[in-house]
Amino acid sequence: MVGVISVSEAIQLAFDSGLDLVEVSPNASPPVCKIIDYGKYKYEAQKKANEARKKQKVIEVKEIKMRPGIDDHDYHVKMRNVRKFLDHGDKVKMTIRFRGREMAHQDLGLQVLHRVQEEVEKVAKIEQFPKTEGRMMTMVIAPR
Repeated sequence: MVGVISVSEAIQLAFDSGLDLVEVSPNASPPVCKIIDYGKYKYEAQKKANEARKKQKVIEVKEIKMRPGIDDHDYHVKMRNVRKFLDHGDKVKMTIRFRGREMAHQDLGLQVLHRVQEEVEKVAKIEQFPKTEGRMMTMVIAPR
């Protein structure tokens, strides 16, 4: 702690000690500076940033596509994948794709999505309820 000194004195002190004069808080009155090794300071800051990036979990949105007339075995395979994605902490976007005359029977697609909803309600919550957009009906499920 040197106290309030002029800029030229601070630069001279830093030069004498073989370190750098770094402005820590430029908006303060008077501005606050430190005499430190700037290269080492940048290295430490980069290490902290990398450590923080390692610890954060990136939530991905996985998509499962189905058709309204999906067979039981195919449905169970898809549901196994849904549970696996939810266990890993990812969100799942369920998509029912309608082709041709299937557009007249959108209630079948809605039944499939309600069946999915009932099966995963213990391990997941519905983030976006079934919504029709053109030839697709989508629903987003997030882990609890």
